[in-house]
Amino acid sequence: MKLFNSITIIYAINICMAMIVIFLERKDPTATLAWVLVLLVFPGAGFLLYLLLAQNFSRKQLFIMKIHARKSFGDYIRVQRELFETGRLIFNDKNVEGYKDLIKMNLFYHGFSYTQNNEVEIYTDGQKKFEELFKAIEGAKHHIHMEYYIIRNDAMGERLLNLLSKKAREGVEVRLLYDSVGGRKLSRKQIENLKSSGVKVAVFFGSTLPFFNFKINYRNHRKIAVIDGITGFLGGFNIGNEYIGLNKGMGYWRDTHLKIRGDAVIDLQTRFFLDWGHASKEEMLFLPEYFPDNGIQGRVGLQIISSGPDKSDEAIKDNYVKMINSAKKSIFIQTPYFVPDASVYEALKIAAASGVDVRIMIPCKPDHPFVYWATYWYCGGLLKYGVKIYTYEFGFLHAKTLVVDGIIASVGTANFDVRSFKLNFECNAIIYDTRTSRMLQDIFMDDLNYSMEITRELYLERGVLIRFKESVCRLLAPIL
Repeated sequence: MKLFNSITIIYAINICMAMIVIFLERKDPTATLAWVLVLLVFPGAGFLLYLLLAQNFSRKQLFIMKIHARKSFGDYIRVQRELFETGRLIFNDKNVEGYKDLIKMNLFYHGFSYTQNNEVEIYTDGQKKFEELFKAIEGAKHHIHMEYYIIRNDAMGERLLNLLSKKAREGVEVRLLYDSVGGRKLSRKQIENLKSSGVKVAVFFGSTLPFFNFKINYRNHRKIAVIDGITGFLGGFNIGNEYIGLNKGMGYWRDTHLKIRGDAVIDLQTRFFLDWGHASKEEMLFLPEYFPDNGIQGRVGLQIISSGPDKSDEAIKDNYVKMINSAKKSIFIQTPYFVPDASVYEALKIAAASGVDVRIMIPCKPDHPFVYWATYWYCGGLLKYGVKIYTYEFGFLHAKTLVVDGIIASVGTANFDVRSFKLNFECNAIIYDTRTSRMLQDIFMDDLNYSMEITRELYLERGVLIRFKESVCRLLAPIL
């Protein structure tokens, strides 16, 4: 009798939660149905998962500029808009003129500046990326600003923390922001050692409860480093041994990261200031020493764009859709997770059906099984429209890149999934430069040498177990 009563109570709670999901929370309808399914199929466990993962995020402005900073940055944007409106903006790369509407959307609607005097270096190997990052940190004279989603408690993480402590003792201003979930394995002793050496440390969306975070869905997935306001880093690599291929289970880690020098670093610095101000409560003044004249005479056009659940506009997804719709010849995508919403999926389907060469490269192995099999289902559905799907076989593919027509590209932290579009705080660089975009396209083509094509015939031959995994995971896709 007691067991019967307990089961009745559990089902009553699940029905109440289902009613809340359906009637009270303003979720996407597909996400609502997915949660109702979880609550009904997994009573008790579904309720706990809902508490942990499904809270609505209050779309209040988390990252607030102070009045003097807003005026300074507002003037910076206003001057660019005037140049654009009066036709006085001269493009370094004439091929980019065909994408003025994308620049205009980001500049006027989303408020992201467009700069052209940038130099960009691309890193696809962790050893090289960390070599350049640590070299830049070693050479820092005034400040080091870093925010990373994951910092591991391993040899690579320890190397970074020791270097930051060393620079702080030398008198360099050092600020480190890490995500409370991604950096959860950092020890209290490590953090105290950093602080005692003079490093300022802040945690993004920390939890007062050990081993439990009510904002587990809303993570700062950005990976940004700014050195002396001159050099910036942005891309997919986190901090840890696995990112230099030392995790035997994952193998070689294939990612994409950028080193940027030029005025686009102003935007990376501003993004860091806003994130730091929210997490640390320290008021960062927009002083000249943080935004020095860089003297860079590069020719690469860039827009640094960011998005997060604190805003109703999904800026990064908007850019993906606009770039895909702009394609005339080719679309090359690399992503570890491909769980798009309807707008991205339909845009790719229409592009391929229209004769655009659409190619998507995903990993050959999962680091998140549910997401992987949902990815496989979405990719399989695009095959009949002519999209070419490849699995990277040499290790784990973690790059987040989109190249359109070999003229414009996107590199950053955002995957092609609903989590990056709606739930995580992300940051991408939109590249308006034929030379750099073709380099990224060439990298994609080179990666084909280490990849296997999943043809429609091969996909239709998949076994019953794989079909079952896909069927289950696609139903949960809106909440993965």
